[in-house]
Amino acid sequence: MNYIISGKNIEVTEGLKSAIYDKIGRLEKFFAEDTDVQITFSVEKERQKIEVTIPMKGHIIRAEQSSEDMYVSIDLVVEVIERQVTKYKKKIVDKEQNAAYIQNDFFNVDDEDDEEIKIIRSKRFAVKPMYPEDACIQMELLGHNFFVFRNAETEEVNVVYKRKGNTYGLIEPEF
Repeated sequence: MNYIISGKNIEVTEGLKSAIYDKIGRLEKFFAEDTDVQITFSVEKERQKIEVTIPMKGHIIRAEQSSEDMYVSIDLVVEVIERQVTKYKKKIVDKEQNAAYIQNDFFNVDDEDDEEIKIIRSKRFAVKPMYPEDACIQMELLGHNFFVFRNAETEEVNVVYKRKGNTYGLIEPEF
């Protein structure tokens, strides 16, 4: 695995690098040798935060964790990624052989003021056709509540979203 390590408001020490190689190295059994792993450390107020992004063929595995100690955050984020990969391993391998997927950036929507609508961030991403089930898998891998994609059957832009009780919803346009 190729580690791309960066820090925001924190100096990435050899101790942190060593912890990453040791802890995230446990995940190497799930990924090809040339897989890139993007790791970003940051400090916000008293919180020590780590974000890990692993782009794969057609999928992005992403997790972020924060705590009062960076080493605890590292342990937590490794557990999350390990759960994601083991939960979706079979589906990812099976579906990659048969369909195209979407690569996207992450959606961050903040509700700052109820009276005024402010768009504070805009994202662009490539839209490739995929099936709704694959979109649900990608949404889970990213840890989001919804996912925008182009439906491979209808060629229209659709949205899948999480519902209560571990179910999913699909929004399709009506003309």
